[in-house]
Amino acid sequence: MQEDNDLPITAAEAKALFADWAAAPALVLAVSGGPDSVAMMWLAARWRRALRKGPRLMAVTIDHGLRSEAAREARDVKQLAKSLDLPHRTLRWTDAKPATGLPAAARDARYRLLARAARAAGATHVLTAHTEDDQAETLLMRMSRGSGIAGLAAMARQTQRDGMVLARPLLQIPKARLLATLQKARLGFAEDPTNRDTRFTRPRLRALMPALAAEGFDARNLARLASRLARANAALELLVDGAERYLAAVTPDPAHGGFDAGAFAALAEEIRIRLLLRAIDRVGHEGPAELGKVEALSVALARAGAEKSPAQGRIRLKQTLAGALVSLVDGRIRIEPAPPRRRRPG
Repeated sequence: MQEDNDLPITAAEAKALFADWAAAPALVLAVSGGPDSVAMMWLAARWRRALRKGPRLMAVTIDHGLRSEAAREARDVKQLAKSLDLPHRTLRWTDAKPATGLPAAARDARYRLLARAARAAGATHVLTAHTEDDQAETLLMRMSRGSGIAGLAAMARQTQRDGMVLARPLLQIPKARLLATLQKARLGFAEDPTNRDTRFTRPRLRALMPALAAEGFDARNLARLASRLARANAALELLVDGAERYLAAVTPDPAHGGFDAGAFAALAEEIRIRLLLRAIDRVGHEGPAELGKVEALSVALARAGAEKSPAQGRIRLKQTLAGALVSLVDGRIRIEPAPPRRRRPG
């Protein structure tokens, strides 16, 4: 008897997978030519044909200019898209390639180009073929970096990025089922050798998966853990929303911003850290604040607040973080934009 993980995706399952976007005017499908994205394109085309009226679909392939085979793979995707009555575009990343951090730079470029294609096509969403296996690997990567709960929630089914909605319809589907789908449909696909290149973190973790699965850390269990952490993170964010409203109500002269230090100190530590993170990201001008630095700032605020009988007007703490200036004075925590850094004489 076949295991569930080896069964092809049925038409009924495909309908459920894409149902959230049936009312969209147009969707861009990110199709690299690999098995996951080719399966997504085939399933999406099949789903669209079954609808009386549905979104326009357009396949987009990003050629990063990193492998000589990429141009041929893009042409193969175009040919397959044509056979499915889908328009196709190939976009190329022509910027200079960095010496370090190449995977992250390539990922940023890919989403930037996909967003550009979506705007040109009048599409509201870009669909990517991230699978349950990708979700498990992402969780492991973030665990290795010491991420907080928000990071360990891994990838969401929908997120905002570069002015468009990034959607992942296959996030709960094992890769093996997509391979079975391709086999049944007799569809070929490309194999990207960088997916096995152990110079990069994700392929190294992928190589460990069989051993981890033998101990119970298989893709399904890891993805389930990410889903549960996402649920916990959403609940915590609701508590932070409430804490923000509470602090606004009890802080004297709220028009001048900041928090009443006493009321802030009475909150649970996780809520305090998230409030600081929100406030710093809101007014800072140097990108998102690092969680570890915000945690250290929270401890410093607690220590400064515990000092006895400070003189009136004395600044008990003053620190810049991610382009925000955080200070504690006269029982109030202020968070405001930091002055621009002075350039050192060249």
